[in-house]
Amino acid sequence: MTAPAGRTALIIGASRGLGLALAAEYLARGWQVTATVRGAGRTGLHDLARSSAGRLVVETVDITVPEQVAALHERLARAAFDLLFVNAGVTNGSGETVADVSTDTFVRLMVTNALSPMRVVETLQDLVAPNGTIAVMSSGQGSVANNDKGGFEVYRASKSALNQLMRSFAARHAGDPRTLLLMAPGWVQTDLGGPAARLTIGQSIPGVADTIEAQAAKGGLQYLDYQGQTVRW
Repeated sequence: MTAPAGRTALIIGASRGLGLALAAEYLARGWQVTATVRGAGRTGLHDLARSSAGRLVVETVDITVPEQVAALHERLARAAFDLLFVNAGVTNGSGETVADVSTDTFVRLMVTNALSPMRVVETLQDLVAPNGTIAVMSSGQGSVANNDKGGFEVYRASKSALNQLMRSFAARHAGDPRTLLLMAPGWVQTDLGGPAARLTIGQSIPGVADTIEAQAAKGGLQYLDYQGQTVRW
């Protein structure tokens, strides 16, 4: 699927992995992309920008620092985006349960995976066009209904918290015509997913973009996977 000329995306968290692949995918579809990295070092996103003929702008923000998110909003205040996609995720491995996870690790996952993405949505939402889309990278492991195997306890909990916070956001903005999406990309071969994951980035990310495009201008909140299927809450 190819987007009409002039479409714009703001992708938060695109230095590597799924975020970087999303930036590349939207560039390939003809979009103008602004995407962020966390630190000052050179990343794959910078390399992608060099070959983008000016269609990719790289910004820097650490989403766990509210002042940096506010500063990003100020820098982009005159822009308007058809899509805001917030991509963030860290894990603590599958073995640690709430019985033995450290408080610091628990807090780090909750702040990075749940609190900070929603703070970005709250802060940057006014940059999204009235008929635009706000999407957040969730996970199928955030589904409470589908959790019949356990494992990745704290990661699961952080993504479930993200889903709940997004539902609350949707409830507070019930009259907002914009589309809200929680995206589950599948188990993907990234630094987070590991080499044994079932999907490659090339199998997941085009499906994520297709799903977002299929839901454009429909409004409401949905929790969907990379194939456009509804994920049980």
